[in-house]
Amino acid sequence: MEFFELTVDAGVATLKLNRPPVNALNFAMQAEMVEAAALITADSAIASVVLYGGEKAFAAGADIKEMERLTPQEMAARSHNLHSAFTAIAQIPKPVVAAITGYALGGGCEFAMCADLRFSADNAKLGQPEILLGIIPGAGGTQRLTRLVGPSVAKELVLTGRMISAAEALAIGLVDRLFPAESVYAEAVAWARQFVGGPAVAIAAAKRVIDAGQDGTLDEGLEIERQAFAELFATEDRAIGMESFIANGPGKATFKGR
Repeated sequence: MEFFELTVDAGVATLKLNRPPVNALNFAMQAEMVEAAALITADSAIASVVLYGGEKAFAAGADIKEMERLTPQEMAARSHNLHSAFTAIAQIPKPVVAAITGYALGGGCEFAMCADLRFSADNAKLGQPEILLGIIPGAGGTQRLTRLVGPSVAKELVLTGRMISAAEALAIGLVDRLFPAESVYAEAVAWARQFVGGPAVAIAAAKRVIDAGQDGTLDEGLEIERQAFAELFATEDRAIGMESFIANGPGKATFKGR
């Protein structure tokens, strides 16, 4: 891939944005997001994923020069690819954590919101400034942000387009933990590493059920949970986990990921 680097270290994958100086997201990167998500999903040696932009910036937004010339018809066509790319990252069936440094604005903030958790440098800046360009977020910013922080806070951020500090992002629930800039990536990797050797099928099911349950009623979510719960009784990991619990107590099973 030209604009992403995918590396794997002892079961933890790092998907690093690589478009200096500030990782502005262009159209070519959308296809690479889909490719990266497929590679990560298919590789059973990968247990978890860290999204990272490097030491200076996570991603400062979309490539405005590339978008500025487009007609409404052209953008309508491209918007399908845009949504598919970000959805591919969000649907990786493994734990994904974003390690945010510098700026995570516009599309960069939307990319971070595709992760399951967000670890932020304490000096990072986040926001959805699209309104200042006369548009709205177009890669999930109105929807994923609302699900994270609630409609009132999401409206205030989207309608004003203001940039917020990492501390405010933590307070409203946009990010989950703060660390010094020099350690945020290492902390994200450490968090991701706990899933290496874990019950991969159950982890994937838990993530899928939690995500799917947000789109319907409580009863619908409970039914999705019930079905997934029952299906896991067909896995080898379920037998291993329960046998180990009975014999040795909790937390001592050696899972096979199937």
